[in-house]
Amino acid sequence: MKNLITINTRTPGPVIERDVYGHFSEHLGRCIYGGLWVGPDSDIPNINGYRKDVVEALKKMGIPNLRWPGGCFADEYHWKDGIGPKEERKRMVNTHWGGVVEDNTFGTHEFMDLCELLDCKAYVCGNVGSGSIQEMQEWVEYITCPGDTPMARLRAKNGRKEPWKLPYFGVGNENWGCGGNMKPEYYADLYRRYQTYVRKYGPDKIFKIAGGPNVADYRWTEVLMREAGPLMDGLSLHNYCFEERWENKKSATDFDRTGWFKTLRNAYRMDELIAEHSKIMDRYDPDKRVALVVDEWGCWHEAEPGTNPGFLYQQNTVRDALVAGITLNIFNNRADRVRIANLAQLANVLQSPILTEGAKMVLTPTWHVLEMYKGHQGAKLLSTAVCTDFYYEENGMVSGLAERGGLPIGTGIPALNASASVSDSGAYTVTLCNADPEESKSVSLRFDGLASLPKTITARCLEGADMNSMNTFEDPDRVQARAFALPAAKGNELALELPARSVLAITLG
Repeated sequence: MKNLITINTRTPGPVIERDVYGHFSEHLGRCIYGGLWVGPDSDIPNINGYRKDVVEALKKMGIPNLRWPGGCFADEYHWKDGIGPKEERKRMVNTHWGGVVEDNTFGTHEFMDLCELLDCKAYVCGNVGSGSIQEMQEWVEYITCPGDTPMARLRAKNGRKEPWKLPYFGVGNENWGCGGNMKPEYYADLYRRYQTYVRKYGPDKIFKIAGGPNVADYRWTEVLMREAGPLMDGLSLHNYCFEERWENKKSATDFDRTGWFKTLRNAYRMDELIAEHSKIMDRYDPDKRVALVVDEWGCWHEAEPGTNPGFLYQQNTVRDALVAGITLNIFNNRADRVRIANLAQLANVLQSPILTEGAKMVLTPTWHVLEMYKGHQGAKLLSTAVCTDFYYEENGMVSGLAERGGLPIGTGIPALNASASVSDSGAYTVTLCNADPEESKSVSLRFDGLASLPKTITARCLEGADMNSMNTFEDPDRVQARAFALPAAKGNELALELPARSVLAITLG
């Protein structure tokens, strides 16, 4: 079977919003403390307490927005505990994540200042589960109000006279679960009430995000869109990728070909979830005004042996890189509805682009994929037709490609996955993933609408020597994006050999 990818350059589609490449930082394990924040007195090089190496890595990666303080932590977080002199801040037990003491050294000022340092948008998640409407209203006032009000005066007393920008505000988190175990009808009413008091104090609109469904809970989407759709700007969706299931998580590094296949099959499920939730949203919002906000996604493996299981620290292999590449291509191709997304989480938790250990930092294969995909941010989607081999597994063993016989094509997964875009300057970006861990793929890229391709064509490829190749503190550069040689184009076609278990980014023009 010929692997042919046809890209329609004639009619660019919607913009792939930069915010699809967003991130998530929860008070969980070592994400904040030791990952982002070490304090200004630390021996680790820092910028006003923020790790210098991490800040530089995030800027290079192109981080567009950052979600905080959770996650499950958000619905137990009371923001006034995290302002004022650090030695006077209230200490609390982090009941969700390891039972450790949270000293609130990192609070509103530290988060908002970090977003300014990174030049990224702040996405704050408010407390509906255990918080009051007044608490949420005063938090928004504290962050955004430029006038002479009680919260603005309190902010100035704590060292910040001018307000910050607050582009995104989530009204609760996972209110079907850790955020209150609510029914959709009850949360819909609460959302209507709470969002009323997320006031616009300054000149900038606050984009209000309602707590959406867990994976395939389509009834939750139906009720929220029916009861509160006109009052929201975005509806969240949470979906994690597992080898088996959430209740039976497997190792991040010790897996076979079956574990590879099952994990990538679950990564492909993201497209089905977006499609089905979008159908419901389309009935109530045919103009697609409300964004689907996938603000928690990524691989969830079992915690690394010897670590606190409540800290969710896991390694990151080339398998995770393929999950990232496939998922981001899905988001790009669904740009009409998916306009914000947040990988979980930024450092030392779940599918992290960055791992730290004391003064050491390592960039994971996932970081390299995000950096490779930067060309899509803010570009216009080009529709892409992918004709590909299928890769599948039977009875715990990988049987080969579909054209060799055996299982029907429908039981496998596409070996190739791709998305394409064009920037305002006319540069094309094409990203491809080869999900086959064993064999390379001969691929033909055809650019319909172009008589010939631009003269300047460059490519970078991330691949692993093994399925579980990873970067460690002892060997930090084992898996990274490297220059990839391409043969000369013929007219509007480009032929290439895509290595097994790889992610490729091509820039034209």
